[in-house]
Amino acid sequence: MGQSKPVLVPDVSQRQIEIAYSFTGAELLLFGAILYPGGRLPNDDKPTDIVVVVKGPTQSILVREKTRIAGIWVNAARLRYRSAPSFYGLVSSRPIDQIVDERTRAIYELGLDSLQLSPASSAPPDEQDRFARGLSDLKERGGLYYQKAGVEISDGVLYRARVDIPARVPVGRFTAETFLIRDGHVLAVATKEIEIRKSGFERFVARSAQRWSITYGLVAVALSVLLGWAAGYVARRV
Repeated sequence: MGQSKPVLVPDVSQRQIEIAYSFTGAELLLFGAILYPGGRLPNDDKPTDIVVVVKGPTQSILVREKTRIAGIWVNAARLRYRSAPSFYGLVSSRPIDQIVDERTRAIYELGLDSLQLSPASSAPPDEQDRFARGLSDLKERGGLYYQKAGVEISDGVLYRARVDIPARVPVGRFTAETFLIRDGHVLAVATKEIEIRKSGFERFVARSAQRWSITYGLVAVALSVLLGWAAGYVARRV
C-alpha cells in the first residue's frame, strides 16, 4: 500500500549549544521538507501550515501572587506546578489561532494558552487560570516563553523557522517538534532533540556541584570565609 499521508523530513542547524560565560543567546534554524504521496502537491486550495515548537526540560515551579497591604507589596496566594516547561518557543506560518481550533491546540499544546502545566493542588479553575497567566507572563518577560508567526514555506515543500534562545536559557535536553497542518488537521509530526549544556569553567562548576555536592559545599564555604578574611585584612591595612 502506498503512502496516504505526507511525511516531514526535519533538521536543525545545531544539535548542541554550548553555554560559556560570554553566552548572550543563540538563534536556532529549523528547516526541512514536506514529502507528499507520489511526490505531487495537493491540487486543492487548502493552505499548508507549519508549526515549530521548541520545549525545554520540565521543572517544578512555585508561583506566588503579590498583593498590596498598607502600601507594601507582600506575598499572598501561591500555586505550585509539577511539570512546567522551562522554555517554550512556538513559530508558525500564520498566527496559531488561525491554523487550528482550540481543541486541537489543547491536544498538541500549541500556544501559550494551551500549555498543560499540571498544578500540584486542586485549586478552583478560575484560580488555576489566573496563576497560569501569571506564570506565562513572567516567562514571557524573561524571554523564556513566546509565540510568533515566522515560518517560511517555499513552493509548498521546503520550510524554515528561526527560534531565539535567550541568554538565561536553562541547560538540559530540548525537543523541537514540527507539525504539518492542512485545513485545521495535523497530518504529520516530527521531532528532533537539542542539547544545551554549559562549557568551560561553568560546566566544571555545575558538574562538581552535582557529582560531589558535599565537597563542593565545603569548598564554597571555605572560599567565602577566606575571601571575607582577606577583605577584612585589606580594610584594616588601608
